[in-house]
Amino acid sequence: MPEAKPVLHTPATTLGSSASGAQTDGMLRQNALVNVCDTICASRMIAKPHTASAIHHHADEDTVVFAFSGRGTIVSDGGKKKVTLEPGDYALIPAWAEHQEVNESDEDVVWCIVRNGKEPKVVNLEGGWGTS
Repeated sequence: MPEAKPVLHTPATTLGSSASGAQTDGMLRQNALVNVCDTICASRMIAKPHTASAIHHHADEDTVVFAFSGRGTIVSDGGKKKVTLEPGDYALIPAWAEHQEVNESDEDVVWCIVRNGKEPKVVNLEGGWGTS
């Protein structure tokens, strides 16, 4: 049996000190567990009221979203499809899937983001849907 590694802990109070991937005004992406193993990473995303992320994808990383608080929307399929996440909901954003996070409410949206990579990849599509 291989030698066991220690359990890692990242206090919530330390998350603001490290940005996770490309940033968008009103959206805070904060590293939680990044570059600590080769196959998975985790971050927190806070969407301020009445904000939207840039249209983006996560390259070759699949993304699991857990909605911790607030009511936020994932827009995809060139802006044609919308999935609203309530607290306690999960979503899977497949690798390369172009999407946008939107908070149309008056409160913060807080999501836990888990990806299958050592560190988060965020590729903002400055030209919008279908651009690179």
